[in-house]
Amino acid sequence: MQRHRSKRFQEEIEEVTKEQVVQQKIATLIMPKDDEMRLIGLFGEVEETKVSLLVASLIDLVDTTTEVPINPDDPNSETEEVLEPIEFIISTPGGNADDMFALYDMMRIVKDKCDIITFGLGKVMSAGVLLLAAGTKGQRKIGKNCRVMIHSVIAGNAGSYHNLENEMEEIRHTQDSYLRALADETKMTYTQLRKMIDKKVNVYLSAEEAVKMGIADIIV
Repeated sequence: MQRHRSKRFQEEIEEVTKEQVVQQKIATLIMPKDDEMRLIGLFGEVEETKVSLLVASLIDLVDTTTEVPINPDDPNSETEEVLEPIEFIISTPGGNADDMFALYDMMRIVKDKCDIITFGLGKVMSAGVLLLAAGTKGQRKIGKNCRVMIHSVIAGNAGSYHNLENEMEEIRHTQDSYLRALADETKMTYTQLRKMIDKKVNVYLSAEEAVKMGIADIIV
C-alpha cells in the first residue's frame, strides 16, 4: 500500500512537471521576446492558459512604445515614441466561449490605442473566427489555403429539469452574444448569421468567402 502511494505521488509530480513544461513552451511561443517584437500567436485550442498569456502580452505590448525618427530621410532627425501595430497569428480549431470573449474584449480595448493585425493560417474555426474578425478592419489577413468554420455553440450538461432549463438559457445567451459580436466585426448581419447556424451543420468557408463576408480583408 505504501509503495502504491509512493508511485502515485511520483506520477502526480511528473504530471505537474509536464504541465509546467507545456506552459513554459506556450509562454515562449506567445510572449514577445524583446521590446521590438510585437508578434503574438494562438495555436491550438482557445483555452484559459493560452488566453491568460495572450491577454498579458497585449497589456504589455499596448504600453510598449517604439522610438522612430520623425523624418526617416534625415539621419540626424529627432525621434518620437509611437505604438506600432501588434501582429496576431491565429490557427485554431476553436475552444471555450468564455475564454474567447475574454480575449476578444481585451483586443477591443487595445485597438483603442493601437492597431491589431490578425493573420489566419491553416484553420480558423468556431471561437477563432471572432478573434480573426476582431483585428483592425483593413488589416485582417488570411492565408489562401486557410479554412474557416462557423457553427452553433456546443455544450453538454446533466442534472435536474430546472437546472437544465437554466443551462439552456445560458447557452442561448452565449450563442446570441457570439452572433452579435460577429455581426459587429464583419459584413454579415445578425439575421444572416442566424440563418447560417440554423443549418445545424458546420459551415466551412474558403479564404475568398471569408473576405467576401468581412471576416478578413487580405488574402496572402
